[in-house]
Amino acid sequence: MARDPIAEARRQWEAHGWGAAAPGMTAVTSVMRAHQLMLTGIDATLRPMGLTFARFELLRLLAFAHEGRMAMGRAGDLLQVHPTSLTSLAARSVADGHVRRLDNPDDGRSALLEITPAGRELVEHATVALNAEVFTAIGLEEGDLETLVAVLERFRTSKGDRGR
Repeated sequence: MARDPIAEARRQWEAHGWGAAAPGMTAVTSVMRAHQLMLTGIDATLRPMGLTFARFELLRLLAFAHEGRMAMGRAGDLLQVHPTSLTSLAARSVADGHVRRLDNPDDGRSALLEITPAGRELVEHATVALNAEVFTAIGLEEGDLETLVAVLERFRTSKGDRGR
């Protein structure tokens, strides 16, 4: 049976005198590996639809929004992405016909993003697929998922990650 590489890394950390840092290194490495595993499943589900998870999140956010539109700054805040990243993400979604970029009638310095009918159809299809293939097939029991979310929320809060 193959040895868990993360457990082996912890053993090595402790053997080299870094025992105090070993739990943190193990946690970071475990989260990074879990992230890779989750992204692999998400990518396998979304790639055939021509979507990345970032583009899915933008479309889903707009589909949830009142009248299917939102100011770009607000979208960036809710998605927790840098304005430059949102501009690139929006440009790609506009080019693909999933989003329209509109002048903001309430603020001439900003723009609105609005989901198109094609974008709405795509995000609904993608949501059904992600729910079936990823979100309900995580591989953990509901209690474990709730515990994981609570622990990660405490971590995020300790790092100041509670919105902008």
